[in-house]
Amino acid sequence: MVFGRAAVALLVERFVGYPQPVFARISHPVVWIGKLITVLDQQLNKPGVAPQDGRLRGAFALLLLIAAAFIPSWIIARMLEHWPLGWLIEALLATSLIAQKSLKDHVLAVYDALGRSLPEARRAVSMIVGRDPSQLDESGIAKAALESLAENSSDGIVAPVLWYALLGLPGIAVYKAINTADSMIGHKSEKYQWFGWASARLDDAVNLPASRLTGLLFAATGPRNFRQIFEIMRRDAPKHQSPNAGWPEAAMAAALGLRFGGPRSYNGEPVDLPYMGEGRDLITRADIKNGLKLVSKAMLFGAFLLLFGALLT
Repeated sequence: MVFGRAAVALLVERFVGYPQPVFARISHPVVWIGKLITVLDQQLNKPGVAPQDGRLRGAFALLLLIAAAFIPSWIIARMLEHWPLGWLIEALLATSLIAQKSLKDHVLAVYDALGRSLPEARRAVSMIVGRDPSQLDESGIAKAALESLAENSSDGIVAPVLWYALLGLPGIAVYKAINTADSMIGHKSEKYQWFGWASARLDDAVNLPASRLTGLLFAATGPRNFRQIFEIMRRDAPKHQSPNAGWPEAAMAAALGLRFGGPRSYNGEPVDLPYMGEGRDLITRADIKNGLKLVSKAMLFGAFLLLFGALLT
């Protein structure tokens, strides 16, 4: 277990993110993963196959993707064991697979856009949510941004850091491959209903511990009583259609005294989600800043816990 390296990666990425000059020169590991998923999709996902055949093809594609993530990351990790300051280089490499700064920047863009105009805010929030933003008012935009912030704090920050802390560089690389596969092919559309089945199910499994941990971090650092936030989270999280998204969303709603969920539209189809939290329905631009502060405090507390774990081990 590499608790200390995970803490360093989390703290460095918080302020540095993924440097734009590096992206311009070599792109980003998630882009590489995405290109491989596209190739596997084109080669293996054939229309008209039986459901069982489609699932087997998808599972085989996922195994190839996991191998492509695991093998080079394992080789790099073993090689760095023998380098001076190899642990630090490994931690810096791991920062490329954490999305803390990127998530903050995208949500902050929604906050800034709301201060200018609704059309700008709708464009900004469309970058981080899947729902139709065209009819959202200020409250709807702020709610969408906060729900995305809560869910992606688990998927984009806590989960990769957790798997890095537990299984090292191969752990975070494989997690990111699985999570990217779910975002690209883990849909219930006609094209991916069977081919993306394995990716969606495995993503649910690997995100299960992080989603609960994220909720606990929000409860521990929120401005309200821990027990009150915890009870609301435990009551409302299972209502969500996702086995994982409800935990950080319910915890954030409870911590900020808000209510998430409710009706929205995806691809023109109305969806009525259960409510989470028991606070205000009218969510404001200022609540976005409060959500960002909550995530910042929660991740700092998480880094402290990792450092404490490093001392113990």
